[in-house]
Amino acid sequence: MIDAIKLRILQGDPIIHDVRNASLPKLFRGLPVIENKSCANECSRCVEICPTNAISINPVKIDLGLCVFCPLCEEACPGKVIHFTNEYKIASDSRESLIVTNGTNTISVEKASEKIRSYFGRSLKLRQISAGGCNGCELELNALSNVNFDIGRYGIEFVASPRHADGIVITGPITQNMAKATEICYDAVPYPKIIILIGTCAISGGIFQYSEETQRKFLEENKIDLFIPGCPPHPLTFIHGLLDWLDKK
Repeated sequence: MIDAIKLRILQGDPIIHDVRNASLPKLFRGLPVIENKSCANECSRCVEICPTNAISINPVKIDLGLCVFCPLCEEACPGKVIHFTNEYKIASDSRESLIVTNGTNTISVEKASEKIRSYFGRSLKLRQISAGGCNGCELELNALSNVNFDIGRYGIEFVASPRHADGIVITGPITQNMAKATEICYDAVPYPKIIILIGTCAISGGIFQYSEETQRKFLEENKIDLFIPGCPPHPLTFIHGLLDWLDKK
């Protein structure tokens, strides 16, 4: 008992009281920054080493919907054109906004329509679908309900049944085995409803983008309301993006 009390005192207050101004350790890899300078001798090492083809050059661009936030490009770049910051506010309501250029200092999400905010602004229930992921994103979503992040204080909760949900949160690339299940779950959610994609695999397929075992037709046929990039995304990225989208204070 004494040891438990000592540990609790040592940990201090674990709750992140203000997600709007929270800071993460410097070692956390968040928004990449591209310096406004030319690559040395038309170097293309970053393109060659990227495992998901997230980088293009002339000019240098990074697609956060494909990026798995590994440090390989930063390590390979002889001119130090690319480096990762600890900025976690990288959610977006449009796929195009996830393209980082040398003019990108931040990524912000546009506020949802008044109609959407009137429906979901005070209470939002979400059904999470693990569509073939590695459980990395799922673990971060589980953390949203712990004492550190406590997403329930904002009226946002995950529910067991799609019948009780206002929308779905998809993790994983959507495998062949999960394609039909994803459709069934979404169809069971009453209107109006939203779709949120969590992590690189959900947004683009990630390292599985060319696999014959994926079936992403569902994403082509339905409007995606919010993109949360990362591999996996930090819980604060999810909270901040969702609160900004709903314009919740």
